[in-house]
Amino acid sequence: MTTGKGHKKVERILAIDVGGTGLKAAIVSADGHMQTERLRVETPAPYTPDVIVDALVKLVAPLADPPPTHISIGFPGVVRNNHVLTAPHFGNENWHDIPLADMIAERLGNPPVRMINDAEMQGLAAIEGHGIEFVLTLGTGAGTALFRDGELMPHLELAHHPVAKKKTYDEYIGNAAREKAGGKRWNKRVEKIIGVLASLVNYDKLWIGGGNAAHLKFDLPPNVAVVSNAAGIEGGAKLWHPRSVRESRQLPAANLRTGAFE
Repeated sequence: MTTGKGHKKVERILAIDVGGTGLKAAIVSADGHMQTERLRVETPAPYTPDVIVDALVKLVAPLADPPPTHISIGFPGVVRNNHVLTAPHFGNENWHDIPLADMIAERLGNPPVRMINDAEMQGLAAIEGHGIEFVLTLGTGAGTALFRDGELMPHLELAHHPVAKKKTYDEYIGNAAREKAGGKRWNKRVEKIIGVLASLVNYDKLWIGGGNAAHLKFDLPPNVAVVSNAAGIEGGAKLWHPRSVRESRQLPAANLRTGAFE
């Protein structure tokens, strides 16, 4: 079983971004720089764990020589202890307590592996590490992540909370809503959601990512910024950094110099 506990130096990280419509992967360095091009395929149906794993193994095959030293995975659902607990875009009935991280790692030679929510992984690449920072991803659905002074807070599935006329965030500003309502109405909805989140979270900075961020047509507030779509991959490097302020205080200085963060 691949738990990520060990002392292999972090050098060649295979970062995987599992999306509702696309699967993406690239090799990144320990400091988050892409070392290869980002590969992408459509997310295959039926959306079962075995089908997704097979598609990912095929996708990353060109990236496996030399093999990765570590694997980072962002997944669109609730993730805990490297297990998928929910996968609303794929059908929760097939995804309860699925050890997806280990399933992938076992097919790729069992390097250390870590998996978190995909919005959280994108946020790791975007945040500045000061104050309350919130991430909103606009893709198939609406993903969210919350950070305090650079530390990831417990995950909340705000995307499935009702926000307008019994519609959830996913139903209100997800991709299906954009296609149905049209760009102008969808932009007004996103602008409204930014205000809702400002009142709910009182963030110092809001980062907006995901493929549909490119469709925003209104002026953003000064404390709101759009991040590169590549952040969903680049954030994979941060999964192998000290994972919290508390943990980094306890790590030997030599670990910080060598990148032996596990």
